[in-house]
Amino acid sequence: MSTTMTAIRQHEFGGPEVLRADEVPVPVPAAGEVLVRVRAAGLNPPDWYLRAGMPEVPAHLRPPMDLPMTLGTDVSGVVAAVADGVTEFAVGDEVFGLLRFPETMDAGAYAEYVTAPARDLARKPASLDHTHAAAVPMAALTAWQFLVELGHDHPSPFQEARHSPVALGPGTTVVVNGAAGGVGHVVVQLATWQGARVVAIASGRHETFLRDLGADEFIDYTAQRPEEAVTGADLVVDVVGGPTSGRFLRTLRRGGSLFPVYVARYDPEEVAAAGVTVSATQVRASGAQMAQLAALFDQGVLRVAIDSTFPLTDAAQAHAHAARGHLQGKIVLTVGDGS
Repeated sequence: MSTTMTAIRQHEFGGPEVLRADEVPVPVPAAGEVLVRVRAAGLNPPDWYLRAGMPEVPAHLRPPMDLPMTLGTDVSGVVAAVADGVTEFAVGDEVFGLLRFPETMDAGAYAEYVTAPARDLARKPASLDHTHAAAVPMAALTAWQFLVELGHDHPSPFQEARHSPVALGPGTTVVVNGAAGGVGHVVVQLATWQGARVVAIASGRHETFLRDLGADEFIDYTAQRPEEAVTGADLVVDVVGGPTSGRFLRTLRRGGSLFPVYVARYDPEEVAAAGVTVSATQVRASGAQMAQLAALFDQGVLRVAIDSTFPLTDAAQAHAHAARGHLQGKIVLTVGDGS
């Protein structure tokens, strides 16, 4: 194995153009870690927030951002070396996972090799190639921890109360805003798997895609106002968030819940008057939950959609594509053929 590798690093904060290919030493795994030969790395919103230096986040809330840095937390690849204390994986195992999140957003997955805590990894689903497996971790773990099982006791930076998923099943209705994106299309499938009736909100071009994933009803937000088209819902999962998230309060029954995945604005007095609960959490790495998700992919319960792929060295172009928005599924960087 070579002692050097290609990594996509940035030496300054800014737009996609700051991402460049550097030749750097292959990292060495510490105790409890493995070295993964990367076959594919998924892109996530925290990647472009961090790339830009998180200018909209108050300085005292920003995570450490030391330059140069290598972005990337979603990875699929092959174990190349195992350090002391690791018994669950061996050289040659195909693995995938969300690395070190949220402790760091620059875990180094945009590279030919990355070190990974064994606890963050699971065996890759046999039914997925590495490209599709790399699209899974953050999106699917977010959907799982919001809807099915939080799986940890860490406090959330978004609220004092511990987030708790709500019971779903036949007779319940779940509305998913931003349903065609990475997190949204997994939420649609998990809610369907739990037996809920699913109302998917996206632009019109995504209707066939979302109905194929199990959505019972589709709302084209470019043609009608979702908050006027739905009433009596049990749960709204708002993947988009932002200043207009409060409009979904009127779609809920009393006792219902609004789960904003990204930071959202809403009026606490309106929440109280509506008799609903607003709750959020921050996704955390979990190899154990990745293993549960892997089983659902192999059983055919879940699928992951790829919006587009780019070679590792075209990471800047991938970020530029992400900035244009309106994605259907995930963007993935491939090393080799990503198979």
